[in-house]
Amino acid sequence: MTARAGVGADGVGGADGPGAVLVDGTGMLCVTLLLHLCRRIAGLPAGTAVHVVTTDPAAPLDLPAWCHLTGHRYLGPVPDPEGRDVHALRLTADPTPTRPGAPWHPVTG
Repeated sequence: MTARAGVGADGVGGADGPGAVLVDGTGMLCVTLLLHLCRRIAGLPAGTAVHVVTTDPAAPLDLPAWCHLTGHRYLGPVPDPEGRDVHALRLTADPTPTRPGAPWHPVTG
């Protein structure tokens, strides 16, 4: 994980103040990014702001779709002083569960 202005190397801080989490998906395709994102947000409290650094051109479509599927709130692109593509989301209290190895598929049954 890399630090950016207002966010320490631990990924905490940022524009939304203490508690904002940075997930660095640099170099990851969206499939890998979603797996990484799910691991990083597991156990975080509802209302936590998450900033996701992306390099995959599909991320601006995939992240809002994943948020719609899970119930998390997609907040949109966030300005980044380093010029990276960063997207913000806010975690919901009761997300729709998804398959552990396929977070783009809801758990059924």
